[in-house]
Amino acid sequence: MIRRALAFQHMDDEPPGLFGRFLAEQGAELDVVMLHKGEAIPSLAPYDFLLVMGGAMDVWETGSHPWLVDEVAAIREWTFNRNRPFMGVCLGLQLLAQALGGEVGLASAAEVGFGKVELNALGLAHPLTQGVPSSIKVMQWHHAEVTRVPEGAEVLASSAVSPVQVMSVGKDILATQFHGELTPALIDRWAHIPQYLSWLDQAMGPGAYQRVKAQSRLQLTRTERISRAMFENLAVNRRSFRAAA
Repeated sequence: MIRRALAFQHMDDEPPGLFGRFLAEQGAELDVVMLHKGEAIPSLAPYDFLLVMGGAMDVWETGSHPWLVDEVAAIREWTFNRNRPFMGVCLGLQLLAQALGGEVGLASAAEVGFGKVELNALGLAHPLTQGVPSSIKVMQWHHAEVTRVPEGAEVLASSAVSPVQVMSVGKDILATQFHGELTPALIDRWAHIPQYLSWLDQAMGPGAYQRVKAQSRLQLTRTERISRAMFENLAVNRRSFRAAA
């Protein structure tokens, strides 16, 4: 049971979203650290669950975002030393890969908008992706990707653009390149953020936001089911997985 969770947030408009709701449903207390605002990372000892969100910065931009150094160290401590449940989203996946000794670089192409992700054989059998359909359509928004998977990690799903869309380490660490946290309210907020609208137009052409919003009406209910399945596999069902191992 998750009693107290910690989230690392990197931008005002990249909050925990659905995962925050799922934690609340479990009765968990959630502390959010706004790293981009200079908030310090607390001691990790009191926490049962670590959630690392997305952001427009890249893992190598430590000059512009010096707090990334402390964040990577905290993720390494959490995963190497504490081995408690970890969920990463987009940048959270990339930071996890770097913390564990993998590599992150620019993707061959930016991946923005709703696109297909497919589970591989490992993903179809893995406890952390049980209940996830073999082919899913999810929201992407990234131009970097994991280029070398850390030792001990497993790739569970890929897209046509990025080979590492879902990555796990054992039964306690899971991260996605896609954005499984999104809610209709979060997408509505983008309409009032000129920078987000500009980024979408640059990636997808003029009028991109309206197209993404129209697609979201069809896709977000499915995305919620997918995100809930992965969250519950990680945070709720893990004891039964351990017992069966």
